[in-house]
Amino acid sequence: MPKVKVPRKSTSVDMTAMTDVAFLLLTFFMLATQFKPDEPVTVNAPSSVAEVPLPDVDIMTITISNDSRVFFTMDGQLYKETLIKKMSALKQVPFSAEEIKEFSLMSSFGVPFSQLKTLLAMKSEERAKFNQSGIPCDSLNNELADWIWQSRLSNNKVRVAIKGDQDANFPVVKQVIATLQDKNVNRFNFITNLSTETVEK
Repeated sequence: MPKVKVPRKSTSVDMTAMTDVAFLLLTFFMLATQFKPDEPVTVNAPSSVAEVPLPDVDIMTITISNDSRVFFTMDGQLYKETLIKKMSALKQVPFSAEEIKEFSLMSSFGVPFSQLKTLLAMKSEERAKFNQSGIPCDSLNNELADWIWQSRLSNNKVRVAIKGDQDANFPVVKQVIATLQDKNVNRFNFITNLSTETVEK
């Protein structure tokens, strides 16, 4: 009896549809991703067991470095433009349209207001290497209070977060908190790293 020959079928798979989907996903993530700007200082935040995430928008962040320098940033490019215009009017220091645009694109900064124009005139590479002295927040010259108040006027939905280094001096942290309370900001978050240790019950 003759053998029955089973017709051979092609084992190749058409990957056109899969390739299209892959490139669509890749394009979506490239366009939707927001890259984190370079920070002028690295902060090693203390650990905690809290797992409450910060919102993605309407955030004002006050950063305290390990050598107790204070840095400031605010979320939202348009809000930053409004903020620098309000600070310009308060301090009676004019800013050009280019300087306002540069400020709106800049990440956190930590210089006295008198040095802000110099910082804005730098290229991003020079700014990354520049040793910023920190925003004054002592009782004699508290420029941080002005930034906080004008930020709240620029965006009344803004929420405050403090990101302090675990080696920062406590008196500086206390002064920052006192400045917030002086401006009627009594609710704020501390940014911490998630502790890997289990909590004993």
